[in-house]
Amino acid sequence: MMPMSALGALVRSQIWPEWAKDVNASTLRADLLAGFTSATVVLPQAVAFAAIAGLPPQYGLYTAIVIPVVAALVGSSKVMVSGPTLVISALVFSTLYAVAQPGSPDFIAKAIVLTLLVGIFQFAFGALRLGNLVNFVSHSVMTGFTAAAAILISVTQFKDALGVTVPRGASIVDNLGNLLGEAEKANVTALLIAGVTLVTLVALRAFAPKLPAFILALLAGSGLAFALDAEGQGVAMIGAVPSVVPAFALPDASIGMLSALAQGAFAIALLGLIEALSIARAFAQKTHQRFSPNREIVAQGLSNVVGSFFQCYAGSGSFTRSGVNYESGARTPISAIASSVFLVGILLVVAPLFARIPVPAIAAVILYVAFRLIDIVTVRHIIATSHTETLIVAATLLAGLFVNLEFSIYVGVITSLFIFLSRTAKPALAIGAPDARLPNRPFRNAEMNTLPECPQAVFARLDGPLYFGSVDNLDQDFDHITRTRPLQKRLVLILRGVGDIDLPGAELLIEETRRRRAAGGHLILVARYPPLRQKLFRFGVIRSIGESNLFESKSAAIEALVPLLDLSICRTCHTRIFIECPPLPTGAKAAPPTSETDALTTSCLSHGDGNARSAPD
Repeated sequence: MMPMSALGALVRSQIWPEWAKDVNASTLRADLLAGFTSATVVLPQAVAFAAIAGLPPQYGLYTAIVIPVVAALVGSSKVMVSGPTLVISALVFSTLYAVAQPGSPDFIAKAIVLTLLVGIFQFAFGALRLGNLVNFVSHSVMTGFTAAAAILISVTQFKDALGVTVPRGASIVDNLGNLLGEAEKANVTALLIAGVTLVTLVALRAFAPKLPAFILALLAGSGLAFALDAEGQGVAMIGAVPSVVPAFALPDASIGMLSALAQGAFAIALLGLIEALSIARAFAQKTHQRFSPNREIVAQGLSNVVGSFFQCYAGSGSFTRSGVNYESGARTPISAIASSVFLVGILLVVAPLFARIPVPAIAAVILYVAFRLIDIVTVRHIIATSHTETLIVAATLLAGLFVNLEFSIYVGVITSLFIFLSRTAKPALAIGAPDARLPNRPFRNAEMNTLPECPQAVFARLDGPLYFGSVDNLDQDFDHITRTRPLQKRLVLILRGVGDIDLPGAELLIEETRRRRAAGGHLILVARYPPLRQKLFRFGVIRSIGESNLFESKSAAIEALVPLLDLSICRTCHTRIFIECPPLPTGAKAAPPTSETDALTTSCLSHGDGNARSAPD
């Protein structure tokens, strides 16, 4: 547990914005302009994202007003703007969909409590310096997750575009089946409004990208609805917004609710941090400004905690708003704060117009955004280049389709870790020997280069981690060496490719030492890396094999090994692979350097990592 004094110091260090000293008249003018531009962009976004989350529009607006201010004051990014996002909105809906009716008071209450939990998790990540957890969610996991989120969003919005009521299902696939069952009851007027809105949006984005396409598309859909008297034909409207200004209210939480929402909150917290840190890092590179990941994590957590007391649902860094902010010339986080102020002012003027926006028009906007969410280029690249990454994407996507979105994240991460562990569980153990045909006699792969071996000792290089996941495979490799080379009783194990070792790995070396001694031989280790050598001492490996059997180079190991070999065998040996080998009896001739040795234990690339005598390894 972190002491309260340390936690208080952390909070104080985060509250005072470091960028305040950079504010002047010039930056203030640029930030106010960027803030106004950002406010016009987030207005339709906030309404659409709230609909994705299953919430009335005002809750998207509250999130777009409060969360950016807190994140700007506490965070380290001068350009990133936080608020409601597409992915987080989809996760909120997926988390709450099975436990409450979307849009109901119970759903809204749970969404606000969920925001509080998300903020607590994120703040804890920052306070405990656990930000590296987000690195376990790979790009492939995110690709599969966003594809599943896009399909979920599309399925939930098609019913609004068709103007039908669809019963809730347990998964995306169930919801799709229910939607197809109700499709024949589609409201033609609703479908026409959605189609016109979508076509207008696509055309504006393609041919007039500088225009406020989302606002103009909604105006086109709303104008058509007014001309057709859509409300009289059963088309739903958004309705009046009770209040556009967020008010302070305590989240209505209970122990049971907190427990029920904890799993979904953890997933949202994790994805929210990945989203925010990715955006902040990208714009830090563009602006050549310093960026503190841990401070940003704390800022995201604090913004969600504070937001939950002002009826916000979970937010994160917004790529769209951040991009607009950057392109508009923002200089400091004042732009994000100004955006919230301008948004409140705009809403006080246009709020009455929200009542006349048709729900199918909002659905069309969301369908467009969902389609853009699927990164088809990346998916094709992954499929074409990596079978394992394709498996991760597929596992994440299928879990999102058949179970739920938050579970898909865990499936993706577990699949990634399983693949990683499978790869590292089989480190390469290659038999080597000096190549007398080359200058300095470097050690190379004996099998691939048809090199003779010492009849009394075997040299093996381990490339890969020596840990609990690899000990079973290595134990089999050691056993294979013993069976195929029964006379080579001395094993020189080169740990040059081993960066670390754990207790099971150390116990394997101790056991191999016992076996070698029982057979009349011994184990010699070559390890240069100081932290690795320290662990060999700490885990008792050196106490078992003897400190005289630990060397920093193959050269030193050979010099110590050769005098210990059976001289009677050496006198009849014609390989003479080491310079240190004793001279042959008078009249005997050494054999040419061709292989008459046993096969390698494991196929491996050749190694040119050292010399047979004193050259460095």
